[in-house]
Amino acid sequence: MPAYIPSIASAGMKWVSGYPDNQKKGLPYISGLLILNDAETGIPMTIMDCTWITAMRTGAATAVAAKYLPRPDSSTVGILACGVQGKSNLEALAFLFKINKVKAYDINPETAKRFANEMSNKLGLEIEIVPEPKQAVYGLDLVVTSGPVLKCPTSIIEAGWLSEGAFASSVDFDSYWQGAAFEQVDKIATDDINQMGYYRKIGYFQQTPQPYADLGEIIAGKKPGRESEQERTMAVNLGIALDDMATAPLIYELAKMKGVGQLLDL
Repeated sequence: MPAYIPSIASAGMKWVSGYPDNQKKGLPYISGLLILNDAETGIPMTIMDCTWITAMRTGAATAVAAKYLPRPDSSTVGILACGVQGKSNLEALAFLFKINKVKAYDINPETAKRFANEMSNKLGLEIEIVPEPKQAVYGLDLVVTSGPVLKCPTSIIEAGWLSEGAFASSVDFDSYWQGAAFEQVDKIATDDINQMGYYRKIGYFQQTPQPYADLGEIIAGKKPGRESEQERTMAVNLGIALDDMATAPLIYELAKMKGVGQLLDL
């Protein structure tokens, strides 16, 4: 995933893999490296692990969408899949909204318990573990699905589960959502429409309507965000390399300031 951001002189590439079965082996689903290059010469400046960066920038992308698409008074959250992305997305939403209720679901009850303990302590929130996925969707203002991205998923979220006026962030592409559930959403946005078009061609998003806007258009005021209390809205953020290259220089400068890391000779 290469990217170049001239305005902050950031250039580099994230070399990332996602292996859903790693979780059965006690290994992370997402792993990889990020190489940050000098934007003027192309010489590599740093190599860093990309797992934390991927988690944080994905949660941040949800937060950006959540500035424009949910109701401003949203206060309840449902998290489906309680791994790294579930944590970072909840943390990002708690930064923007005054959350008073969280319901969490995971196919592994022990994962849900660890999530509830860690995030309730970290954010000062009461988190209810629910036994059925519908309970982490129906009647809630903000919903995040953050399971593994699967090309042939067994989608479980049905039409009618996402309430009127709710916002959803589908971090896992279309893995959790049935086509009929997507069809009920009034506005679907994404971070890169052309990239979603590419993924359609290789088998993803076969039942997902065409998004009405990308986040850049909404932020720039070219297309509207939420326009009514009743609208169901959704962000399907695919994860673009620009997010990583916006984050990596901050970590690099902080590491230099704190003297963290190891200097290598090239």
